[in-house]
Amino acid sequence: MSRLSVGILRGGTSSEYNLSLKTGAAMMAALPDDKYQVHDIFIDKSGMWHLRGMPADTSRALSQIDVVLNALHGGVGEDGTVHRVLERAGVPYAGSRALSSGSSLNKVRAREHFRKAGIPMPRGIAFNLANQMNTSEMAGVVFSQFSPPYVIKPVSEGASHGILFAPTIIELPDRIGDVLDAYGAALVEEYLLGEEVHAGVIENFRGEDVYALPPVHIHKPLGARFIESAHHEEGTLRHTVPSNFTHAEKQVIADMARAAHKALNLAHFSQANLILTKHGPYLLEVDSTPALYHGSAFPPALEAVGSSVREFLEHAIHLARSQ
Repeated sequence: MSRLSVGILRGGTSSEYNLSLKTGAAMMAALPDDKYQVHDIFIDKSGMWHLRGMPADTSRALSQIDVVLNALHGGVGEDGTVHRVLERAGVPYAGSRALSSGSSLNKVRAREHFRKAGIPMPRGIAFNLANQMNTSEMAGVVFSQFSPPYVIKPVSEGASHGILFAPTIIELPDRIGDVLDAYGAALVEEYLLGEEVHAGVIENFRGEDVYALPPVHIHKPLGARFIESAHHEEGTLRHTVPSNFTHAEKQVIADMARAAHKALNLAHFSQANLILTKHGPYLLEVDSTPALYHGSAFPPALEAVGSSVREFLEHAIHLARSQ
């Protein structure tokens, strides 16, 4: 029996480079050799593609590939760049299309889609270097609309990179300035107290158009105010699934994950990141390329329903080739 040739894209130019390597490794380990001929397509931090350890242009790297699994987190892997490369090459790939994935990565654009869909979110205001205000004036605009504490985020970074905390209005101007200097744009959101939750969805899975995996309760290290990039890198997050949330809470979380997936017009799968407060869940962001490495939330959610990373990837390959 001939094996299907699967290219796994990993590495990349974003701040999530190390996590991408881990997700790609998890994909390669999960696909059985008797069914798939797996090709490790590595993209280095400068953007150079490599095949079998040697630099290769994109056409050569993709020339013998039947389908691509994208393990690139953030940057060119989620902003639409790689998606367009694959589309020009005519290679089927699992996951969302270029425009939808780019909208998911950009927190400001994503928030607009969520607002139109009526999905609850923390209140937020975005700034960029083109704004004709100094950071004190920006902080004043924020303070006039909602009270501290505040979370200040880069607009297009994932895995909690670059997030800062301002407990009062006094710290806010410097925090906004730090994020603007580093990333060129900043989103200031109200800080909500609650439990961190990740909720994955998969299309056309187990007889449902958009199947919701059970919500995963994310436990931060003691004393952490929010999930930080170091928690992902060091594997210090703990996951509880099935969670001890009420049935009603689980249902609302699942409905919100489905609604966010549809609001962004995502394809095949996604993962919503939420915070469950005493007033209910609020959506923080959506990952169009869920992490699959050990210590991430998606694999234990699959296991909780009797599935696996292997079954998920084989289903994703089927979706890609059926598109």
